[in-house]
Amino acid sequence: MRKLIVGISISVLSLFAGRSLSAGDTATSVSRVLEQGQVPDDARLGKLRNLRDKYHPWKPAATKTAWEQQAGSIRERLLISNGLWPMPPKHPIRPTIHGKIDRGDYTIEKVFFASHPGHYVTGNLYRPKSADGKLPGVLCPHGHWSNGRFYDAGEEKAQGQLDKGAEKTHAGARYPVQARMVQLARMGCVVFHYDMVGNADSKQIGHASGFTDVEAGLRLQNAMGLQTFNSIRALDFLTSLPNVDTNRIGVTGASGGGTQTFMLCALDPRPAAAFPAVMVSTAMQGGCVCENADYLRIGINNIAIAALFAPKPMALSGANDWTIDIETKGLPELRHVYGLYGRRDLIHAKAYPQFNHNYNRVAREMMYNWFNEHLALGLDSPVVERDFEPTTPSETSVFNDQHPLPGDAQSVGDLRAYLASTSDAEYDSLVSSLPNGMKEYREVVGRVSRVMFGSPVTDGSELQIVGSPVESLSDNVKLHKGLIGRSGAGDQIPYVALEPEEPAGTAVLWIDGKGKSHLFGDDGLPKPAVTKLLEAGMWVASADVLGTGEYVKDQQSVTKQEVDSKYHGYTFGYNRPMLSHHVGDVLTAIAGLSMNESTPTLHLVGTGGAGVWTLLARASAGNMVERTLVDVGGFHFAGIESPDDPMFLPGAVKYGDVGGLAALAAPAGLSIWKADSLPSRATLPLVKAYEGRENRLEWHSGSLDAETVVNTLIR
Repeated sequence: MRKLIVGISISVLSLFAGRSLSAGDTATSVSRVLEQGQVPDDARLGKLRNLRDKYHPWKPAATKTAWEQQAGSIRERLLISNGLWPMPPKHPIRPTIHGKIDRGDYTIEKVFFASHPGHYVTGNLYRPKSADGKLPGVLCPHGHWSNGRFYDAGEEKAQGQLDKGAEKTHAGARYPVQARMVQLARMGCVVFHYDMVGNADSKQIGHASGFTDVEAGLRLQNAMGLQTFNSIRALDFLTSLPNVDTNRIGVTGASGGGTQTFMLCALDPRPAAAFPAVMVSTAMQGGCVCENADYLRIGINNIAIAALFAPKPMALSGANDWTIDIETKGLPELRHVYGLYGRRDLIHAKAYPQFNHNYNRVAREMMYNWFNEHLALGLDSPVVERDFEPTTPSETSVFNDQHPLPGDAQSVGDLRAYLASTSDAEYDSLVSSLPNGMKEYREVVGRVSRVMFGSPVTDGSELQIVGSPVESLSDNVKLHKGLIGRSGAGDQIPYVALEPEEPAGTAVLWIDGKGKSHLFGDDGLPKPAVTKLLEAGMWVASADVLGTGEYVKDQQSVTKQEVDSKYHGYTFGYNRPMLSHHVGDVLTAIAGLSMNESTPTLHLVGTGGAGVWTLLARASAGNMVERTLVDVGGFHFAGIESPDDPMFLPGAVKYGDVGGLAALAAPAGLSIWKADSLPSRATLPLVKAYEGRENRLEWHSGSLDAETVVNTLIR
C-alpha cells in the first residue's frame, strides 16, 4: 500500500526499524504488524455500550447542510431498527367510539381500532364541550406507570406528592395521568390517551414479551416498532376526527411515553409541538424492551433522536433521575441544532431536581403553557391546572359486554406471522421487479446495508494508516504492512500487502477467517498460490478483521460480545454485531487497496469462513472491485439459532438473507462457491438481479481452494 499512503499522515512503527526477514520466519511472525503478544489498540476491544451508561455522547453536525444529511441518516436508522422500512400497510382506520362520560365542560369516550389486522389500540378520547370550529389535537402515550392510563397512586403516595409541593389537588396527586388529559381538554384540545402494549385494555400481548427471540431479531420485529406503529396509527385516528385541526397537533408523554413522544415526532411530520417529559437525556436511554431495538442508538443517543424535530417547538422536563442534567448535557446540543435554523427560542428544557421521576403538576403546567403558546390556544398565561372529578377503571375501560374485544384479535404469534408475511410480500415485490428495478432495490435494501455495515470509504482522507518501512521479502517481492482504520472510528486493522517485482496494475484482496497470515507458509514465504499471483504481476493483500489474526492472544480472541440474555436489542441497539464489524473491516481494507495508484483493478477473495463477510462487503463496495470469489460454506441467516452466534445479523432474513443483501453487488462479477445448499429464498434475489447478465454470476457446488483462486484470476 505504498502509493496509497502518499499524502496521508503516517506514523512509522519503530519496532520494525532495521528488521530483516528470513525464510525461517513463521507465517504468523512474518505477517505480524505488532510485537508478539500485543493486540491492536482498537477502541472496539473496550467495554460495550449499554443503555445504563452514565454518559452517551453525541455530536451534531456543524452546519445546516451537514445536519440535514446527518438527520436523514438518523431517521433512516430509526425506521429500519423499528422494522418500519418500508412502512407496513396502513389499513383504513375504522374506530369504535362509545360510552361517553359527561363531566360538564368536557367529555370522555372509549376508543378502539386495529393498527394491524387483529391488533387493537385502545384508549380514551377527551373532548371539550364548549369549543367550536377546528380544535388542536394532543396525542398522549402514557408511559410506564402501574396499570397504564388507569394509574392510581394511592392515598399514601398522593399525600406524599402534596406534601412535597409536586401536586396541589388530591385528584391530581392520586390520578396524575388523568389530570393531564382533563386539563388539556379544558384548554380546548381534543386529546387521545392511548395504551402502551400490554397495559390497561391492551392485553393481547404482554408488554415486555413476544419479540425478544432470534427469529424476531432476524426480521427486525420488536416491541418498540409495534408501539411506534401504534403511535403513528393513533395519530392517524386523531387527525381523522372532523373537528381536529391537523396543523395544530401536539404530542406529550412521560418516561416510556416520553420515548414514544420523541420517536413519533422524529418519524412523522404531522406534530407541530412536542413535550417529552423525563426521558430525553445523555444518560440512561430507556430501560424497557419497548424502548430498545437492534441498530437503534449505534453512534447516537436520545438527544440526537429528539433533535430530528427541529425547528418545531419542543420542551423537555427533567427530574431527579437520568434526566437531571438535561440543561447542561443535551440541551446545548439541541440548541445548536435549533440555532442552525435561527430558532433557538423553540427548544427549552427545565430540570426539577427536588422531584423524583414524574409527570407532576409542576411539569404538567410547564407543558400546558408551552402548548398554549405553540398550539395557539389563546388562553391567558400562566395556565394553572384545576381540580377535577377522576374516573374509575370500570368507567373508562374500553371493552365491556356491549363492546367486547373483537373476535379477530390476534395473539403475538398471529401478529408476528402477519408482519412476516407482509414484509415478505413487500420484499418479494422488489425482487420481482429486478433487474430493471435495481434503482428501487438499492433505495430500499441499500439503505439497510448502510445501517448494518456503515458506508464504504470513498475518500482517502477518511482513512488513517500507520505504516511500517517497506521490506524486501525476496529479490522480487516487497512487503508492506501496518494498521489501517477510519478517521475518528478508533479501529486499527492490521494489514499486509505484497508488491510484485513487475506490477501489472491489478491487486487481489484475499480475506480469510484465519487472518492475513494465511498468505504465508511455515517458512515465512508466500504460499505457492500467492506466489503465482505475484508472478502474474498482481499485488496480494490481506487484513486481520476484528477477532482474527492479531486480535487473537494466547490462542483466544480478545474480541468478545456478551449479548444481553434478556434481549439482544439491549446489546445490538448500541453496538454493531460482530458480523457488521467483519464486513466493515473488509470495506476499509478494500478502500485502502483501491486507492493504491499502482492497482486500478481490484479483485476480492473470501475463504476460510470469511466468504460471507467478503460477499456482503462487496455488495456495499460500489465500483471499487472488479471480480469477487467467495466460499459461503452453505451459510444462510435463517439457520441461526442464537444471538450469541457471531454471524447473527438483525434484519438479514427480512431483507432476503445472504442473496438479498448480496444482490446489491449486481452487475459486478461474482463467483460463489459452496452455495448449493442455500435455500431458494436466499439465492433468488441474486438470480433476479443478474437476469440478462448471467455470465457475471457463477455458482459452484464445491469449496473454493487456493488453486482455484489462481486459475480463476489468471485465466
